[in-house]
Amino acid sequence: MQSRVVQMVEENKDPLVVPRTNGITRALPQRLLHLLMLFLFLCFTFSVASIYMIKYFGFHSIVPTIKPSLLPCLEEESKNLDSWINPPSNLLHTMSDKELLWRASMVPRVKKYPFKRVPKIAFMFLTKGPLPLAPIWERFFKGHQGFYSIYIHSLPSFEADFPVSSVFYKRQIPSQVTEWGKMSMCDAERRLLANALLDISNEWFVLLSESCIPLYNFNVIYKYISQSKHSFVGAFDDPGPYGRGRYDENMLPEVNVSQWRKGSQWFEMSRKLALFIVEDTIFYPKFAEFCRPACYVDEHYFPTMLTIQASNLLANRSITWVDWSRGGAHPATFGKSDITEEFMKRMLQGQNCTYNNRNTSICYLFARKFAPSALEPLFLLAPKYLGF
Repeated sequence: MQSRVVQMVEENKDPLVVPRTNGITRALPQRLLHLLMLFLFLCFTFSVASIYMIKYFGFHSIVPTIKPSLLPCLEEESKNLDSWINPPSNLLHTMSDKELLWRASMVPRVKKYPFKRVPKIAFMFLTKGPLPLAPIWERFFKGHQGFYSIYIHSLPSFEADFPVSSVFYKRQIPSQVTEWGKMSMCDAERRLLANALLDISNEWFVLLSESCIPLYNFNVIYKYISQSKHSFVGAFDDPGPYGRGRYDENMLPEVNVSQWRKGSQWFEMSRKLALFIVEDTIFYPKFAEFCRPACYVDEHYFPTMLTIQASNLLANRSITWVDWSRGGAHPATFGKSDITEEFMKRMLQGQNCTYNNRNTSICYLFARKFAPSALEPLFLLAPKYLGF
């Protein structure tokens, strides 16, 4: 009976239970082994492929590098001296005038440069738009790279189309609208000076208009300016109605009437005087408020301020020739029919002035005002009379 019961129990057992449990026990290590082998094979394959890619294509082909947003600043700090002495590669910055003047006012305290510095002349063009006499200037600058730099302040709406080969290509600075005789004109000149000061190699600064031409070749002008003991800023005491007659007693105490000066808008000045202008916060507010038409601020602000601060550095004359013989509020403008050999001689001869406290017959380096139609005859006569 007992034997039968045991037999029935054994017959009623699930025949799959025991075999299944034993199968898992035996199969599980084998499957894990297969997975482990597959994983090791994939790791080996990936490692070989990675080494091959690094060897032949570089690391960045495998893992892209994500630079942090502050990296440019860190890179800038880690550069050598070149990052401080090289001029800005792009003149179209986003600084406001206040930021620009502050940045331009920074100067090295050690006077001796720790690198070979070639002093340059900054030619600053204050224009409304195009430069119709650009071919004259292109020929003037040719072959003298490294001794000059160019800056153009035009109307903000003007888009220049100079070719890549032009010396004027991408030389426009951020600009604002200017009005004749108003403080916006001096603002434009300060803007030009400030941008030019960002290039530490610029030592002399010449203000020009689109109607100006050079009267000598580059070598003569560079030598004349670089060897001068004075800056060519016109500043004289005019006791008449167009001089002291424009003075306002509200200028006191910063400016008294005996210090009031008048001069030409078109100047050449040293780096030291340019710094006086961009860092000025004393005289600027007075002229902005109390020198308005019929007080023309571009004729009085710089001459007066520089006379007060550095009169011993001024030549008290301009080096830009103009003709006032026709009368009126503006000098004569010359067109195609005016440009003759007699006219060229008249500009260049019969002059007397002082240069480094000695008499000289070379008094003007530039001339204005020339209409676009004057380009062709000027271009033809320049080799004979201007030397380029």
